[in-house]
Amino acid sequence: MTRIVINRINDSDKVIVIYGARQTGKTTLAKEIISALPYRTLSINADQKKYLDVLASRDSAQMAALIGNNEFLFIDEAQRIPEAGINLKIIHDEFPMLKVMVTGSSSLDLASKISEPLTGRKTVFNLYPVSCQELLKVQTSFEVSNRLEELLIYGSYPEILITNSAREKRSCLEEIGGSYLFRDIFDLLNLRNKEKLYDLLRLLAFQIGSEVSVHELSNTLKMNRETVENYLSLLEQTFIIFKLRSFNRNMRKEISKMNKYFFYDLGIRNYIINNFNPLKLRNDTGHLWENFLLAERMKFLAYNQVQVNTYFWRTYTGAELDYVEERDGLLTAYEFKWNHKLVRPPASWVENYGGAFYLISTENWQGFIS
Repeated sequence: MTRIVINRINDSDKVIVIYGARQTGKTTLAKEIISALPYRTLSINADQKKYLDVLASRDSAQMAALIGNNEFLFIDEAQRIPEAGINLKIIHDEFPMLKVMVTGSSSLDLASKISEPLTGRKTVFNLYPVSCQELLKVQTSFEVSNRLEELLIYGSYPEILITNSAREKRSCLEEIGGSYLFRDIFDLLNLRNKEKLYDLLRLLAFQIGSEVSVHELSNTLKMNRETVENYLSLLEQTFIIFKLRSFNRNMRKEISKMNKYFFYDLGIRNYIINNFNPLKLRNDTGHLWENFLLAERMKFLAYNQVQVNTYFWRTYTGAELDYVEERDGLLTAYEFKWNHKLVRPPASWVENYGGAFYLISTENWQGFIS
């Protein structure tokens, strides 16, 4: 991702926006990018009031005094700036030779303040927990494979990967989940039903790999459907969950209105249900495997700027595929199995759609995500 962002900075005059959950390494990434650039750089943390007043001023003269003769402006935690979008628009328009990059810990907060003012003036990148594609750049294939169970249980937040003991990893996840990740959501929306949001997350955590009915969630949580849908959207925008829609071509036997929800990080998922047992003591290994592969695939597609439509496929008669990609009109189907065994695509899929089919197991998974 570093190289892609650097190329975009060099080749474009747009504001570079890096979204991501807390603790995913946005500041570290930004410093890496800055160190590789030849520009005179002003780095600002928007938490500091001395900068905040100027950045929120809408006064180009004050901004000019702050920027000076610097060629590159980096603002960390840009969501702290009141009316960030308006003020970034002024900087972009008044200082056309200045390169600008900003980060924000919550896509919802930052996006709501910059999207409209910066229409046509920004390029957005999303940063996720560390991907296996990134791990494979610093570790051998053998070393990454040996970490597989660890990744399925504790996830891949940067701090988790450099923490050794299981007890320390659990403590880190409690800190990330309790003190950072969900606190941002509560603070942003001033939620009154914090327990309801946790209950929703627990339900989703127990349903990875299964179709989710918003109607059933609404009944279980005793919340109206619109609120549940808003919470689901919020959790997606803050990089905690992502969804797969069902693939269908209007065949009557195909499920058409259900989604599956997965977690970008399995450590957070396991923290939510308080289960860090080893795989040999679990009954959800298959679901963890499916979630892991899909999350890694989403990171791979995002970081390599591959444009595809992503789905799962299932019929009411029980035929199913874990994952389907549609790219330039061509379909590729995948089945995920923790233990390698001979698997064939469902006959109804072959008859109606054909296309390539792959089994992804512990023997060949690295090619799928890197």
